[in-house]
This record gives sequence, C-alpha cells and structure tokens, in this order.
Amino acid sequence: MGEELALRVGPSRMEMAYECFGDDHAPPVLLVMGGGAQMIAWPEEFCAELVRSGLRVIRFDNRDAGRSSRFPDLTGPDLPDPDPQDLDLPGPDVRTVLTGDSSLAPYTLSDMADDIVGLLDVLQVRSAHLVGASLGGMIAQTMAVEHPERTRSLTSMMSSTGDRAVGRPDATALAGLGTPPQDRRSFIAWQVRALRAVASPGFAFDEAAATERAERAYDRGHDPAGMVRQFAAARASGDRTARLRSVRVPALVVHGTDDVLIDMNGGRATAAAIPGAELAIIDGMGHSIPRELCPQLVMLIAHLIHRVETTPRRSTQGPLRVG
Repeated sequence: MGEELALRVGPSRMEMAYECFGDDHAPPVLLVMGGGAQMIAWPEEFCAELVRSGLRVIRFDNRDAGRSSRFPDLTGPDLPDPDPQDLDLPGPDVRTVLTGDSSLAPYTLSDMADDIVGLLDVLQVRSAHLVGASLGGMIAQTMAVEHPERTRSLTSMMSSTGDRAVGRPDATALAGLGTPPQDRRSFIAWQVRALRAVASPGFAFDEAAATERAERAYDRGHDPAGMVRQFAAARASGDRTARLRSVRVPALVVHGTDDVLIDMNGGRATAAAIPGAELAIIDGMGHSIPRELCPQLVMLIAHLIHRVETTPRRSTQGPLRVG
C-alpha cells in the first residue's frame, strides 16, 4: 500500500499522511516518529523486518511534519535568552521556545496523542502496539497514559519522561549546527551534518542514506517552524513520571549507550517509572536506527508484541544489554 492522506482526523479534524505495510489482519504496530522528523525517518529495513515478523506496520507524519496539517499559531518571539546548557536541540528558534513561557505552545503532547487515536478511528483499528522514537516516544507514553484502551503495548525508544533532570543532551556534541536553512541544497547539507552528529558511533554512518532521507524530507514538506511547535508541545506537557506509574500495558524501553541528544538516563528513568517495563540498553547506539541494528531492535519489539498477543500477562524481566 502506498502513501495515503486521511481526512478529518481526531478532534482537530486534521489531514494526516500515513502508510501501511503488511497483512491487514496482523497485529497493528503504530510507528511514532520524533520532533521535526517525518514518517520516512523510520528506515525501510526496520519496517520490512517488522512485517517479516508477522506484524502490520502503520507509519505516519505527525502534525506539523511532512505532509500532515500545520498548526502555525505559535506567538511570542521576544523571550529571554536560555542557558546554553539547557537545550534540547540546537538553533535559536528552538532555544527561544523551549526556554520560554510554555503557555505559548499552540498544542500539547495530549493533542498529538489524540491525533493518533483519530488515525486509528479512520483505519478502523480498535487498538495498536505503539513504538515511539525520541519525541515520538513521549507522544506514545502520553497515549498509553491517556488512552489505555487503545494501547496494546508501548515501546519507547531513545526517549525520556519529561523530567528535565534526566535525558539532557550533550551540548558540546550539538554545538555549531545552528538553525535549519531554508533553501534545499543548504538544508540537505545541514540535515546530513545533524544526523551525523547524533548517529550511532558503534556503527558506520551511511551518508548516502542520510542524504537521500534529507532530500525526501525537504521535498515532502520542509517546515522548521513545525519542529519548534512540536518541541514547545513537549515542554508545555511537563514531567510524565508520576503519570507513567499508571501505565498497565506491557512496555519496553530501548536506549543506546551513546545517545548525545537524549542521555541514556532518560531511558532508565522511563523504565523505572512504568511498572514492569523491560529496559534494553544497546551498546554503540546513539540517537539513530542504523541498518545493522534493525534485526535486533525488531526482535525485541516483536517478542514483546507476540507475547502480548498470546498472553495478557505482564513481564517482570530485568534489564537487557544488547551488543
């Protein structure tokens, strides 16, 4: 099935671009991508491995990304300068919003979770397994808290709890990237530099694949302001730690040892907050999904999902270490 556009999705009645892979009768898996990224950031190899594992894969563009609807109502540009050590992403626009008044955010992670529920309604899917990466992990966590009846399991990858004491970025590793340029050629070069900066040092960086992804992202819908609004939503949504203790669906938390964008302690905090959650720490993994790791990641995710599909019991398995 090729890319589709769902209309009048969720309470916002937005348009949402999505794509499905695999057997319609297989257990559905919703892939929730991170801030500023589009559904094409989920590697084709990763999606294909999930399908080969007997799963139906649904990936989509979040609001303010790719070919989905934009929500350009963010105002209030004159905010105080931030502490350089208090950044989640490089770039002055992002710094301004994330360190400013959270009331400026035009929406929250709850609204983005409602979008996912709306997509499930359009697809006539009663509930799904959620796999979220980075900010997508935060959205998936929010959905598991607020819509447990629509959530079969939760996998949170390279993400955190919203507690600003954990999951902090390595500002030195991100220094000098600046704001995404507007013109196509410069944006592609910037995107490749950014992907390299947060890549997984234990695995080869695929510059050709990164370039191709950057080209497709620009052509599908280049909107740096959308990324700002998404991260403003994350900041406005606050710390989820206490709420995550209410999650009762089986959960897996995956984090790399070398993540410079969201420190590994963010993943540990997420696993500690969710009752019974499994924690998989992957050596050499950064804030990326390298091709070589796709089989291992899918093995972990598929094992959780198939266990849920065959028995409703919660796992009490301790931390895993892969690599």
